[in-house]
Amino acid sequence: MTSTDSAQQPTGTPAKDPWDLPDVSGLVVGVLGGTGPQGKGLAYRLARAGQKVIIGSRAAERARAAADELGHGVEGFDNAETARRSDVVIVAVPWDGHGKTLEALRADLAGKLVVDCVNPLGFDKKGAYALRPEEGSAAEQAAALLPDSRVAAAFHHLSAVLLQDPEIAEIDTDVMVLGEERADVETVQALAGRIPGMRGIFAGRLRNAHQVESLVANLISVNRRYKAHAGLRLTDV
Repeated sequence: MTSTDSAQQPTGTPAKDPWDLPDVSGLVVGVLGGTGPQGKGLAYRLARAGQKVIIGSRAAERARAAADELGHGVEGFDNAETARRSDVVIVAVPWDGHGKTLEALRADLAGKLVVDCVNPLGFDKKGAYALRPEEGSAAEQAAALLPDSRVAAAFHHLSAVLLQDPEIAEIDTDVMVLGEERADVETVQALAGRIPGMRGIFAGRLRNAHQVESLVANLISVNRRYKAHAGLRLTDV
């Protein structure tokens, strides 16, 4: 080794391997909006991978009916009970009910890791287009409404059709994960990685969530033109 090589070697504690992710198999995952297409699909995939999953709805009976349909040990409760019983809570409610739902659950979600996957979109005769919430993004709105929770953002670009199709063994896509705390981001990455074919990849802090949420409008255009269910793959990672 030359002196130049030696000078370039890092000193101190080696950098953490970004793929060294925690074991999340024992966490209970709740899905708010678990009776809708996206929430139901995520619940199905996680439960099928062996995760304990609870789905929530405004009406407990709807949640129980959807849980029975999904099988794999999924349980259904109203949104508040789902929040209380879960370690990690995925928010998959419609955008127009996002703020009111989270505001009503502020106490139930205190101390929880909340993963927002809501995409603020509008639709007109030209197709889908991104909306920009006052807070900057749906995830930042969640963080503002839930000061006692830890908020991350992920699972935005997944096809509900593919998620719910039992004939599809693997979901060929990457999941961009955003958040403020490394431990929380890695937990969400690990949850994404529980689903065969899927990877969770750190993509920045919550201030960068708007463009991730907005990209769904582009994917909708892709899907309509090519009659597809497009996802994302990040290269060289």
